[in-house]
Amino acid sequence: MMLEGLLLGLAAAVTPFNLMMVVLGCVIGTVIGMLPGLGPMSIIAIMIPVAISIGDPASALILLSGVYYGAIFGGSTSSILLNAPGVAGTVATSFDGYPMARKGMAGKALTIAAIASFAGGTIGTILLMIFAPALSSVALLFHSAEYFALMVVGLSAIAAFAGTGQVGKALMMTILGLMMGTVGEGALSNMPRFTFGIMELQSGFSFITLAMAMFALPEALFLVMNPARAATGAGGKITNLRISRAEARTIAPVIGRQSLQGFFIGVLPGAGATIASFLGYAVERNLAKGKEQEEFGHGSIKGLAAPETANNAACSGSFVPLLTLGIPGSGTTAILLGALLALSVTPGPRLMVDEPDVFWAVIVSMYIGNLVLLMLNLPLIPYIAKILTIPRQYLIPFILFFTLMGSYIGQNNSTELLILVGFGVIATILRFADYPLAPLLIGFILGTMMEDNFARAMQLYQGFGFILDRPMTLGLLVLAAILVVLPSYRARRARLRAAGVADGD
Repeated sequence: MMLEGLLLGLAAAVTPFNLMMVVLGCVIGTVIGMLPGLGPMSIIAIMIPVAISIGDPASALILLSGVYYGAIFGGSTSSILLNAPGVAGTVATSFDGYPMARKGMAGKALTIAAIASFAGGTIGTILLMIFAPALSSVALLFHSAEYFALMVVGLSAIAAFAGTGQVGKALMMTILGLMMGTVGEGALSNMPRFTFGIMELQSGFSFITLAMAMFALPEALFLVMNPARAATGAGGKITNLRISRAEARTIAPVIGRQSLQGFFIGVLPGAGATIASFLGYAVERNLAKGKEQEEFGHGSIKGLAAPETANNAACSGSFVPLLTLGIPGSGTTAILLGALLALSVTPGPRLMVDEPDVFWAVIVSMYIGNLVLLMLNLPLIPYIAKILTIPRQYLIPFILFFTLMGSYIGQNNSTELLILVGFGVIATILRFADYPLAPLLIGFILGTMMEDNFARAMQLYQGFGFILDRPMTLGLLVLAAILVVLPSYRARRARLRAAGVADGD
């Protein structure tokens, strides 16, 4: 059955027109992913009329899918080079990718990101092909209670984004992010909250604006205020593009683990690449020991490979609920669902039976697309990395322009620019005070989804009974508690061991 499907998909995907659609989708997605503020959602929405005009559902979906995973693949570039993540799924990439670029290893960082993205996407596609029918039934087991617990697990990993002795600060920033996520219309009612009468805040703060304010704008301000910092980094010729065998052996197990974890997180509707990348980073940091763990946040190759692998594998996984259940797992797959329905294709359990050519053509095109993305990105790395050789007096306006443009495009109103500047100044002050900014963004992203699912669970079970009534929910909450306690336990054990050594001396 699988072999027949693959042959059918291969026959459909390797036609000249569909191959052109794969390449076109990958190129458009990569370019859009590199530009902060223009995520896959906006470009796919713009391209739906183009896809519908193609007529053939397989070709149209191949084009839109290429744009989707191309944007995630290319989104790492602005995160690594400019510390300006324009796609939520590549925020975690900037935590170690940008420090690597600051150390003069921009080329190596882009190479690792390309290899990790390719491996994650390819392994995810293989798993999609093998497990799609079976995983569709697993995804149905997750209801609002389980999704709430999954978001709690994601939030419990914030300790991984805090430096030594900064867990308290990380918790404060997470709570601040959760509070910011409550601005706008609530989950239980359509009444606006905490908007202070400002109409533009009724839909809440924009992720793009907040991401730019937390990462890109403070970086530009730091370069302005600290000329010595602006003078250091990747100046001159871009070298060191290849990774050594030792580095390949170091990231190989990370890629293997995060391909599996990212894919299965992507399968869950509502989870997606963002949670997969954050959890991937957190898991690998907790697994690392000694000096390797201390490198996270300062240019760790494991810290770069983990989120890049996980988010691309999650992209493949998100097609499981979309194609087999007709359930969109994210905003982007919701737009893809709309495109499918507009093309008179009904996704669901019978898609593999009624429209096998569409289902298998998309899967085969993913293999081809990942190869195309690798061939596009690897040769261009020396040229892309040259962005960092631009003199800082020219690069700072460049960063500011894309930051302001990305924020404005996100909501199309000037109030976003005022919010961006306000939060950017606050974020700069917090960085001077040594507060980690990543937990704030995690709290903001996951907090809204957690509130929505918690509200639905409370309405359905008339109280907190869902925690005990659903074993999977209880299991996930126990896992979250372990993730919170484990870092403190490890730190305490390390202190006791150090004290024992000192006593022995």
